Amino acid sequence: MPTRTVELHEEAAAEYDAAFDWYLARSPDAALKFDAEFDRALIDIAQAPQRWVGGPQGTRRFLLRRFPFLLIYREMSGGEIQIVAVAHASRKPGYWKERI
Repeated sequence: MPTRTVELHEEAAAEYDAAFDWYLARSPDAALKFDAEFDRALIDIAQAPQRWVGGPQGTRRFLLRRFPFLLIYREMSGGEIQIVAVAHASRKPGYWKERI
């Protein structure tokens, strides 16, 4: 099964960095686990992007297993996948819609 290219929207990359830094300040071990979970999610999404729940404006969402974050993503016209947001589950829903 071919794997697609996954890229992060600039603001999604900043959200990932902020979350990683938050975990790192509290526990380097937690930060490494968050990073590993995030990487696993990117691989899973790349391998089967249509597997997860559809959302508004052609997006889909992937819930991390051990951390309260959703990866909001969409398939682009060229087949690549864009992570639109690394959204904390308690954050206001849909705040990222302006990025599409």
